[in-house]
Parts: sequence; structure tokens; C-alpha cells
Amino acid sequence: MNAPAFSSPDSPVRAEFQSRFEAQRAAYLAAPEPDHAQRLADLKALSRLLSENRAAIVAAINADFGNRSEFETLFTELFSAHAAIHDAARRLRGWMKPRRRRVDLLTFPGASNRVIPQPLGVVGVIVPWNFPLLLSFSPLVDILAAGNRAMVKMSENSRRLAELLIRTTPKYFPEDKLSFFDDPGGLGPAFSSLPFDHLMFTGSGATGRAVMASAARNLTPVTLELGGKSPAIVAPDFPIKTAAERIFWGKTLNAGQVCLAVDHVFVPRGAESEFVAHCRRLLVKRYPDINGQDYTSIIDQKSYDRLDAALEDARAKGATVIDLAEGQKADVRMRKFAPHLVLNASADMELMRREIFGPILPVRTYGEPQEVVDSINAGDRPLAIYPFTRNPAARDFYIARVMSGGVAVNEPMLHIAQRDLPFGGVGASGMGHYHGREGFDRFSKLRPVFEQGPLSPVQTFLQPPYSRWSRRFVDLMIAMKR
Repeated sequence: MNAPAFSSPDSPVRAEFQSRFEAQRAAYLAAPEPDHAQRLADLKALSRLLSENRAAIVAAINADFGNRSEFETLFTELFSAHAAIHDAARRLRGWMKPRRRRVDLLTFPGASNRVIPQPLGVVGVIVPWNFPLLLSFSPLVDILAAGNRAMVKMSENSRRLAELLIRTTPKYFPEDKLSFFDDPGGLGPAFSSLPFDHLMFTGSGATGRAVMASAARNLTPVTLELGGKSPAIVAPDFPIKTAAERIFWGKTLNAGQVCLAVDHVFVPRGAESEFVAHCRRLLVKRYPDINGQDYTSIIDQKSYDRLDAALEDARAKGATVIDLAEGQKADVRMRKFAPHLVLNASADMELMRREIFGPILPVRTYGEPQEVVDSINAGDRPLAIYPFTRNPAARDFYIARVMSGGVAVNEPMLHIAQRDLPFGGVGASGMGHYHGREGFDRFSKLRPVFEQGPLSPVQTFLQPPYSRWSRRFVDLMIAMKR
């Protein structure tokens, strides 16, 4: 991450961040533990913000992309955000209850233990551009349910949506509860250097490392939702046609600009031609005109050029590149990038060296399952793996031998839509989980409380001067625990 141009201490942007942070911190200290009614009201306010500004939100996201499928915005962002709010509101009272914990009554007779979930304070959120509404509101559901306040920095590629949220949010929340910030470019370091009580970042691994380093100066704990090369594995028992249909959807949704998208697929050796044929058919059926509104544009020219260069690199190194939209002319001005398959991809190709994040799918072949495991484990731990099999033994083989952030069996990506499952990465694909109960816990301090009973064995038997009765008491305690 480059050093920000506004790094002087009197920077207006830094001053605005600091001022808003201090206002939220003061508001938290004045009312550190909102009750159930207040938290429920906050969740309902989030829902109203979405409902009452639906058309404007869709238009803003479309404008930021150049062309963003309206259906995809409604389904993947608005519906998913509403679903998260609905689930949290329904389960919130149970999440907030103190949790009783076991007490060793032989050692601490009459005592009690409990864990109290309490708000952390002020939480920072750094949002990417690919799902800018969902990846701001989904964390906000957990943050507000846990009783916190939040500052949200939008991406420099989401400026129209940022402007809309900055303008409309004060109608639903005071600024000392929730604030959105635009980023014209380079403001990430100033934002991540604030002494938040927790900082959540979604984005690339390279930027995630910089965010974590910045947060470390304040010992701010972080949740990092990164990406990686999430593979699909089609087992010999699974129909290639069905696998192609589901994987093609997972690669063309949002034009492949999804952290959970299938990065590459392993198919049984000899099945690649059938897989390619099904993908050709699917392109014609689902996108008869890739320049139409249903197929999303690549977010900016830099990303478009990166994808184009990766294809050229693959061709130059001997791969077979298949344009699935052959015969159609993609609108370069709208940054429409046709879905491609790449056969015979090798490890030295750019496509296999970094996350693709676009509608290019390398198709790799294998003979034995261990080949797949060895190939995946030679790289960083992915955000997800997608085994396609109806054989429980094959499914469990991959789950046991390949570590990933999550697993979706026989359908890519949809584990993120399960509100009762935690979502997060592992290793290079991220740290920490959110969604549902785990999200509530992530943005809470699970505070342990021990309460002594009427009698205290420590005061009765374990105080100096130590007598032979003290020694006998300790020997008895040790004997009981052996």
C-alpha cells in the first residue's frame, strides 16, 4: 500500500476521521451497553435504509461498475443484507443472554461462573468494491447487534454508492452511531491507523497485510476476509453436466469478481472435452448477448487489462485458451470481458500464481484424488473448496486433507448464504469469522465473571502461615484431580 498523500498531521481527512472516532467513543462511554430494544431498533433502521433507498442503491452500484446486473444486485446484495438483518433480529435476545459456565464445586463450593457478551465500542469497517452494499451491511448487522458503533470506509471504486450512503444514513442513525466515508484514493492507511476496538477488512491479501500492520500499532484486533484460489473438484461419480452448470454460474456471477468464485476446476482426466462443451452451451443459453444488462462489467480498466494480460501470458506459455463467447464481440468500452476456459494451465502462468478475480476458468485434469490434494496444498490455504461428489468418503477425503476457510459441497459459494454458519478464511485467505452467532461474538467482549460463594476455601485453608493442615488440604486437592 502506498503512503497516503495526506500524511501531514493537520490533514483534513485525518482530522475528520479522528473527530468522528472521538465522537463515537464518547457516545459509547456515555451509553456502553444498549439494551435489546435499542439494538433491535438499530437493526430495523438498517432495514429501512435499504428498503426506502432501494432504487437509488441499485442505480449507484450500476453506475460504479459501468454495468452491474440489476438482478445480481437485488439477489446477492439487497436480499442477502435483508436476510442477515431478519435472522439477527429474530435471534438477538438469545445471543445477548449471559452464558453460564461450569464451576468445580469441590474447589469452589457455592461459587458461580458466567460469560457476559458486552459491546467492544467503536468498530472500523473497510469495504471492497465487488459487493459494496453486502460487505458493508453484513458486518454492520453483527456490529450493531453486538451493541457497537461503526465507522465504514467505502472503496475508491464505489464512490457513487458512498456518496448516497453518506447523504442518506443520517436520516436513520446519528453520526456517533454509524458513519460512512468516501475514499477518492489512498485514505486506507489513515483510517486503519485509528485506535478502533476492532477493525474489519475485506479485500486482497496484499492490502490486508498492510491493514494488519497499521492496526498492530494500536494493538487493534482485526478480522481479515481475504481471497485466494478456491478450487472446485469434480469427482468421477458426479455428472459433468451438472457440475458445469453450477461451476459456470459460480464463475460468471458478477463476472467472476467474487472472492469465493471458483478460481480453477479439477476434472477427471478425459472429462475436459465434455466440460468445455457444456460450458459453451451454457454461455449461449444464459448470456446470448454478453453486452446485455445481465452480464456485469469489469470494475475498471486496470482490472480489465490485468485479465487480458493473464490470458496472453497463458497463450504464450502453451495453454489452450477458449473464448466461450466466440462469435460475439464484447464491448470493450463497457469493459465487458467474455468468459474464457484455459486448458493445460501450468504453475508458472500468471493465472495460476494469483487469484484470478474475473471470468477466466483454468480447467485442470487429474487421475488420483491425492494429485488434487497435493496441488492445492502446495499453495496458500484457499478461502473455500468445492468438492462435487455424492460419495461421502470422497467428500470427507477432501475435507480432511485440504484446509480452507469453508466448504460447499456440490454447489459453489452458497455456504456464505447460510446465516447459521460462520464465514471466514484461514491463513492467507483471512482470519476471524462473522455471520450469525459467531459474528455477534466476534464483535463482543465475551467477558468472564466469577462470583465467589458464601464460603471461600482459599481464605479458610490456604493462607499463611501454612500449616500441616494446609499441606494436607492441597495434597487432597491434587489427589482428587489425578
